[in-house]
Amino acid sequence: MIVVEDLVVRLGGFTLRIPRLEVVKGEYLVVMGPSGVGKTVFLHTLAGFLTPSKGRILVNGVDVTRYPPERRGFAIIPQDYGLFPHMSVHDNIAYGLRVRGVSKGEARSRVLEVSRALGIEHLLSRRPGSLSSGEKQRVALARALVVEPEVLLMDEPLSNLDPRLRASARAFIKGLRFRVSFTAIHVTHDIAEAIDLGDRVAYMEGGLLVGVYSPKDFLKTPYARPYISSLEPVLKVLGAGKRRNVLGL
Repeated sequence: MIVVEDLVVRLGGFTLRIPRLEVVKGEYLVVMGPSGVGKTVFLHTLAGFLTPSKGRILVNGVDVTRYPPERRGFAIIPQDYGLFPHMSVHDNIAYGLRVRGVSKGEARSRVLEVSRALGIEHLLSRRPGSLSSGEKQRVALARALVVEPEVLLMDEPLSNLDPRLRASARAFIKGLRFRVSFTAIHVTHDIAEAIDLGDRVAYMEGGLLVGVYSPKDFLKTPYARPYISSLEPVLKVLGAGKRRNVLGL
């Protein structure tokens, strides 16, 4: 479980404030809001790339606020996927294991396991420059999952995909949750991702976390109004059960 308490992060003239946030084990939390409200700053603070001015980050009761990134048990997928162009797909996936001192044999075994689960075993000898956007997304996901993180942090992971691939990527992530257990915090400004993927939606505005809602309840808030015009195409890609929930507002 992740608990964020009274978090304040100051960057130049910008201030991020998270009064309190709890994320339970196995939850998929989507953080939503317009561009520039601090969603990426929040992720980078959780990951340990930024140091807060105030507040605490607890993971399973342990205060990790001052821990370096490698001690937190988090893995992050940046918006551009962050793949090393000079490395093969195999070595990209194995990178986190290597820096953690995992033996070559165990690393090879774990890379093969996660690659098979994600359907990218046939790409292991290739380099990122030869991959499609969808393939890069799966490689970045494999690299994050292979280290068995406590929490997977994703910064606009589907933003570089075209609309058709975004829909298939959402379906892939939902299916993956049935095969691999992980907790996720997923940043987006796309309401389709928030409704379709999130167990809950945390909404940010002006550097402040203003509330956490179920997807259905989020659509009832004033914050959802700017996105209502895009709701109809969202409904077309949702499963029947969730579509009924949304239409039952």
